[in-house]
Amino acid sequence: MLYYLFEYLENQYQLPGASLFQFLSFRAALSVLFALMFSTLFGKIIIEYLKTKQIGESVRELGLEGQAQKSGTPTMGGLIIIMSTLIPVLLIAQLDNIYILLLIFTTVWMGAIGFLDDYIKVFRKDKEGLKGVFKIIGQVILGIVVGSTLYFHSEIVVRLEQSSPQFEHGIEGFSKDDKSTITTIPFLKNNEFDYALLIDWIPNATPYAWIVFIPFVVFLVTAFSNGANLTDGIDGLAAGSSAIMVFTLGIFAWVSGNIIFSNYLNVMYIPNAGEITIFVASFLGALIGFLWYNTFPAQVFMGDTGSLTIGAIIAVIALMVRKELLLPLLCGIFVIENLSVVLQVGYFKYTRKKTGEGKRIFLMAPLHHHYQKLGYHESKIVARFWIIGILLSVLTIVTLKIR
Repeated sequence: MLYYLFEYLENQYQLPGASLFQFLSFRAALSVLFALMFSTLFGKIIIEYLKTKQIGESVRELGLEGQAQKSGTPTMGGLIIIMSTLIPVLLIAQLDNIYILLLIFTTVWMGAIGFLDDYIKVFRKDKEGLKGVFKIIGQVILGIVVGSTLYFHSEIVVRLEQSSPQFEHGIEGFSKDDKSTITTIPFLKNNEFDYALLIDWIPNATPYAWIVFIPFVVFLVTAFSNGANLTDGIDGLAAGSSAIMVFTLGIFAWVSGNIIFSNYLNVMYIPNAGEITIFVASFLGALIGFLWYNTFPAQVFMGDTGSLTIGAIIAVIALMVRKELLLPLLCGIFVIENLSVVLQVGYFKYTRKKTGEGKRIFLMAPLHHHYQKLGYHESKIVARFWIIGILLSVLTIVTLKIR
């Protein structure tokens, strides 16, 4: 809204300073500040409201140190993240940008599913919350919407050919924007890959690449949404780890949407993708502000309202900037948390079937609980997971040049 207001003031009245809103870097900085201020200043009000309504966490007894003290801590704090993200986006971003619209839809849709899950847990006193099948259905629907939009929408294109944006040998630079399911394979030279190649054994199959692309989008959205959900088990872990991932994706969004830097780094240029930076900046500010209240000892938990939404947003942003194949590296924390649960359950069932007695690989899954059982304080676990997350983030950024 402010973007259009200042654009009008600049065009009609040449208002001094109004042109600042045309600069992506200025609007991104403003988005971070707005989100950070809202989440820290109004977060306290929201937490007090949740306490008044007795919207507290009912903690299951798992035999973990300090667990009893967490009972009654306000949950549904993901509302702070969602509101602190959407308000700056609505104020500062270009709302006619398809990427922004799709990210707003992702936030609201998954936020609603997570909210319903938390509502059932808190007010219906059902610790299981929303049945798993309904969560999966919601994630699948989101994946189909996102995948279909990315594949069919006319404004979502990539620039497959480009020369320098300046004049070369007296000839103006040329470009070719094209609808494509092309993506990036990290660490490889000439690292572009088209999903259509997966069905190239079918004659004239290129127009039907959506048959492969959309199911893959559904898988990513579901996997990383659940991965963030599993990671949200101790104070500050999910929010802090996600902030690191989001910051990294913001770099990729800015580079991919900037014709000069994408050309210099030989990165796929994605027209209009730079606006994703505004959403990323708001999301980052919201996560950091939420950490003010979520670090040990947490004054509020994000609940499924926050965790399911965070994972879905990260997956969708990666898909938009054609860096989804980097997610296993960048989101290694989510992957290992997810994997630890799969291995634990699978091994337990396998050994029970073979020997009659189920055995475990970890003392407890997800992985962060394993370290709690070993006697590590949760603050130390969180700090070390953050360090690993930073390392993975650096390795992800390095892929811009190392191929």
